[in-house]
Amino acid sequence: MRRPRRPAAGLRPLLLLLLPAAALLYAAALSLRYPGRPLGPTTVSVAVTAAEATHADVARPRLSSPVSPRNRRRLDVSRIDVRALDAGTPLHAAAARAFRDGARLLRDALSASSSSAATPSPSPAPPRCPTSVARPADTLRAAGAPRALALPCGLALGSHVTVVARPRRVPGEGGLAQFAVELRGAGDGDAATTILHLNPRLRGDWSGRPVVELNTRFRGQWGPALRCEGWRRSDEDTVDGLVTCEQWTWNTGGTLEELKSMLLRNRVAGQSSRGLIDWPYPFVEGELFALTISSGLEGYHVQVDGRHVASFPYRVGFDLEDVATVQANGDIEVESMFAGTLPAVHPNILQRNLELLSELKAPPPEEPVELFIGILSAGSHFTERMAVRRSWMSAVRNSSSTMARFFVALNGRREVNEDLKKEADFFGDIIIVPFVDSYDLVVLKTVAICEYAARVVAAKYVMKCDDDTFVRLDSVMAEIKKIPEDKSFYLGNMNYDHRPLREGKWAVSYEEWPRDTYPTYADGAGYIVSSDIAGFVASEMEKGRLNLFKMEDVSVGMWVGQLDAGGGTGGVEYVHGTGFCQAGCADDYLTAHYQSPGQMLCLWEKLRQGRPQCCNAG
Repeated sequence: MRRPRRPAAGLRPLLLLLLPAAALLYAAALSLRYPGRPLGPTTVSVAVTAAEATHADVARPRLSSPVSPRNRRRLDVSRIDVRALDAGTPLHAAAARAFRDGARLLRDALSASSSSAATPSPSPAPPRCPTSVARPADTLRAAGAPRALALPCGLALGSHVTVVARPRRVPGEGGLAQFAVELRGAGDGDAATTILHLNPRLRGDWSGRPVVELNTRFRGQWGPALRCEGWRRSDEDTVDGLVTCEQWTWNTGGTLEELKSMLLRNRVAGQSSRGLIDWPYPFVEGELFALTISSGLEGYHVQVDGRHVASFPYRVGFDLEDVATVQANGDIEVESMFAGTLPAVHPNILQRNLELLSELKAPPPEEPVELFIGILSAGSHFTERMAVRRSWMSAVRNSSSTMARFFVALNGRREVNEDLKKEADFFGDIIIVPFVDSYDLVVLKTVAICEYAARVVAAKYVMKCDDDTFVRLDSVMAEIKKIPEDKSFYLGNMNYDHRPLREGKWAVSYEEWPRDTYPTYADGAGYIVSSDIAGFVASEMEKGRLNLFKMEDVSVGMWVGQLDAGGGTGGVEYVHGTGFCQAGCADDYLTAHYQSPGQMLCLWEKLRQGRPQCCNAG
């Protein structure tokens, strides 16, 4: 966000600076007067277990509207059966176990729904949340305790979060000394959106200088970083009238005496303006600091010990109300965490009042179905599914020849499955695949898509995508129409002669894939196959001859290759489409991947205006 700098005499920058400073002074006064109490303003202390800090359950309101009998639909459950597969293969054996456990979880969810339907009760009032929360040092220092603070109803305009901590001393001159304070959404690991990533690097950055880096991340994909290196003021980039990056010099040690000496030198030189003081880098190894992140009209503002350090403009799709936890990671010892001026009710609570969302229900299926779209999703991804329903799935609902369904496996937590059952009953657009969800078994959802498209709706074309994929439906259909109607085809962003990764997070062992290269396959974010390919996958699964591989897109390439080699279809045409974007979005896309819920809605608004343009984070 580039804006002309506003006059320094404006009140808003001054107020934004004074608010965190006032909070710090108040906190310090309380800690001196009441040393036995947690550092922070008058708070409601929240005991946070490791599970709560990770999952942030309290930030995820439960579905509250019971489904009335007249709205109740038959629950759609996938009919795929893994019992015919060779159980000697480790992945096949894992699939069999996951289906056995899934059957129990599904029974539990159904029985819970039946008992609640038998004794209907009025919808509960939205839960009230504390307007301030804190975690004192004793809860942070316990063995295994997460360095995290749950925010029950997210953040709002004017909210502030303060972390009192000290950077650890890292031995060695050439080592990397850094830490991160993050505002994160709900979820585990890469599944949790990083709404704000604040990363001070005291030593070891490639620039050779101490820096502060700010960024966002969605599904493991980082946005463009804002790097504050202290060598210039970014006066042309402002947020609420404050510069994005303040200036600093060498690290003076951060002590009061050294700052007094610096001030005296400037005065002796006749330079009494604050703007000419050489302020030091705000973090020093082993020295205590108080970092405050406050939310303004245009972005976040970062102050350390009451002095403004950086400001970061809000990015599309990374919303205040979605913040579930504040987390500290890396070389840092946290003394206290607190947050204030928090919303008392989650701003998205109405999103879970299902009776207000009737226009998003799936219409009754019509025949014939030309294009069936199967969307891979997870039980806890309610927000992602709502973004799809509100955006490009609107075009599906308005089409008489297109049908879309979410394919969702079961979660290990009963309350997630109960909410999923209510959601499926209400919207009628979810197919439950009855196994316990895991990354290695995602391929089973793809098999379920093929089985449903071939055996239930008899679709002419079958598309698979993810719940963070935006589909430009009309353009995708136009791309399909370029292929001769009677041709067997496989359409997507093709990968040729790709080699398996043998190390790292996505490593594939030689036992899992002994060959040097993968078969030709389309990226899993979005691809389309003709009906004969979907029918082949369903038939091979029924006969127990389908070989499963943990990477679902590679599996599809393997199955298509088997069908093509058999020659029964007269040959499969592989069609490469660069518009199927795998690693984000490009203008004039066919599909855009790794799109946050906010970006999905932004893309839809632009598309409605006739502008197939991206809503990138930067």
